Amino acid sequence: MTKSQLFEQILQKQSYLCIGLDTDIQKIPNHLLKTEDPIFEFNKQIIDATHQYAVAYKPNIAFYEAFGAKGWESLQKTLEYIPKECFTIADAKRGDIGNTSGLYARAFFDEKSSGLNFDSVTVAPYMGEDSVKPFLDFDGKWVILLALTSNVGSKDFQNLTLNNDKQLFEEVLTKSQEWGSSEQLMYVVGATKADMLQKIRSVVPDHFLLVPGVGAQGGSLEEVSKFGMNKQCGLLVNSSRAIIYASSGEDFAEKAAQEALKVQVEMQTYLATYL
Repeated sequence: MTKSQLFEQILQKQSYLCIGLDTDIQKIPNHLLKTEDPIFEFNKQIIDATHQYAVAYKPNIAFYEAFGAKGWESLQKTLEYIPKECFTIADAKRGDIGNTSGLYARAFFDEKSSGLNFDSVTVAPYMGEDSVKPFLDFDGKWVILLALTSNVGSKDFQNLTLNNDKQLFEEVLTKSQEWGSSEQLMYVVGATKADMLQKIRSVVPDHFLLVPGVGAQGGSLEEVSKFGMNKQCGLLVNSSRAIIYASSGEDFAEKAAQEALKVQVEMQTYLATYL
């Protein structure tokens, strides 16, 4: 999916909502545990209920690979079920020496090799250019680099000031632009860091930002939209728990749809205001 195609979906749905499919077998409704594939059945019903409000879905790979071959099967079925107009993100946070990264890239991008064909994958940039480049060798695929994350421990390294007076996350943003274009690279920027968005936008004005932390983690959608939006929206705002676990009962999909609609309506307002 190209940047213009993604923007077209955003305009069409009046939404830049990404729904995180962090599907925890211990949290899904009990009645689904009797089905052949509870994780896929949960995802299927969530997707059916929310796809009109979401432009992207982001399975967190850890929730699937923890179950071995069965989990990968659930992941593959989920990916195949997501509507084709929706952008898909493998939230895997991979990154290793070049030949290993090349295999990780095949795992998520090469359908003939692995059975998976995601639009994008999250990548840790700490090992530098040669650990990221293999993911960029796949035409039409996106790398989403971790830049400024929303977890408490992010300050341990990401906010350190370097000799050039830049913080480490700024150096990641600056240096990585030598590796790929805004048609290939996106960046993870936590919503709990909304006060940093203006600085981030001054470094990467044209790139899409994947913004987790809205919803259960308390990030402000209004602040993210005000300071993070660019002329092509440039935002994919992720919500996971607040939507998919809105109810633990048999009405879980209906409640998820209600929560997704609330976010979409708010996003429609911000698109009209800030775009």
